[in-house]
Amino acid sequence: MSAATSLLLFGATGDLSRRMLLPSLFGLSADGLLHPDLRIIGTARSGLDTAAFRAMAAQALEQHVEAERRPPAAVASFLDRLAYVPLDATQAEGYAALAAEVGDPCRLAIFLSTAPRLFGATITGLAGAGLACAGARLALEKPLGHDLASSRAINDAVAGAYPESQIFRIDHYLGKETVQNLLALRFGNILFEPLWNATGIDHVQISVGETVGLEGRTDYYDGMGALRDMVQNHMLQLLALVAMEPPARFDPAAVRDEKVKVLRSLRPIGPRDVESHSVRGQYDAGAILGQPVRAYADELGRASDTETFVALKAHVDNWRWRGVPFYLRTGKRMPERVSEIIVQFRAVPHSMFGDATLKPNKLIISIQPDENIGLRLMTKLPGLGRDGLKLRAVPLDIGLPGAFADVRRRIAYERLLLDLVEGRQTLFVRRDEVEAQWTWIDAIRAGWAETGMQVKPYPAGTWGPSQAIALTERDGVSWHD
Repeated sequence: MSAATSLLLFGATGDLSRRMLLPSLFGLSADGLLHPDLRIIGTARSGLDTAAFRAMAAQALEQHVEAERRPPAAVASFLDRLAYVPLDATQAEGYAALAAEVGDPCRLAIFLSTAPRLFGATITGLAGAGLACAGARLALEKPLGHDLASSRAINDAVAGAYPESQIFRIDHYLGKETVQNLLALRFGNILFEPLWNATGIDHVQISVGETVGLEGRTDYYDGMGALRDMVQNHMLQLLALVAMEPPARFDPAAVRDEKVKVLRSLRPIGPRDVESHSVRGQYDAGAILGQPVRAYADELGRASDTETFVALKAHVDNWRWRGVPFYLRTGKRMPERVSEIIVQFRAVPHSMFGDATLKPNKLIISIQPDENIGLRLMTKLPGLGRDGLKLRAVPLDIGLPGAFADVRRRIAYERLLLDLVEGRQTLFVRRDEVEAQWTWIDAIRAGWAETGMQVKPYPAGTWGPSQAIALTERDGVSWHD
């Protein structure tokens, strides 16, 4: 697939574009990673012209890019790439002007960040204007439906104009450096792989905590909840990367084939298991960093049964992971913003150190806010004690920020946008992955509905309801807080 000569941004005046897409594209442009002739065409309902769009983009760069990374020449060069065409996505006649601005439709990359209800009309409009030819590629930003049926409907609509080889479904977590580093850690080193199974690993924890609440996403979030907003996509992708078998090659088919095998091996959590394997929570009033926080219902303005926290105990039913629990938790109004994977290895089978307490080795993969990898090891305390060796668990910090201090930390969308423009699908999600994820999530939601499982309140600024602690403590496991 040849590199695109035009990039078409739907939703170009929206929040995602201002905060992430335009700063990411500027970073790529300033570093010489985009072809000098690549044109970026924004479109949205806003009645701007190209000059006004460029002014909006310049303001977005001022707000979201550090001053030292904004030399005037680089900013001017980037703004010269930009054009704008207003479009009501539901009006088919508007797409002709878009096509005229694009130029070669077969070397076009499209980033579609619109409401799901507009997908069908947008795809029809693009195809009708000749913007779905071979070589064009389409990136889809979530949400891609709210369950398996709606996801299939969206994918069917897209597939009617674009084959799977031209569809790039975005999960921005896959653009994060540490998530990609998980592949390098596992498959670029022989150290861990012999132990990366039920023989060597006791359990895995994946936590994604947010300190924010609704933050202007009221209608969307209350219709989705934590399970569908975070677990269905980001967290299940992280689980798949941890649990997948070694691919033969680092290419789209090989990597995604192994991920989908994991997702299809997830043990269903149905009505008989939801009480013992899942926890639903909703934040109540509390405090975060010393500041008072209102309850979810107060922020929303009405009572709601939507979960803002979910914890799950999952199993991957295959030979490698037989009996190894994967504990997942995510929530809003947590004490801190954090995304991390904890791989806890099994304890040594015999201690030669008498009464010394030996703690199992633990691999800590931090995704945000700080990207790093650490390993907890047992080591001897310094000193000349006469009564045997004294041991303590200490962290071995792999120190990614220090090791790569000369390399700029990039926005996840930079990696994904560059891959979209250049036609690399490895870090994008395939349709069968999405459907396997929704199948697992829908079973949980059906179990909640059948059992009438209610949300449990938790004070804002805490790690969720007490039931989430019990979920792991029943197995002799504690959350890594």
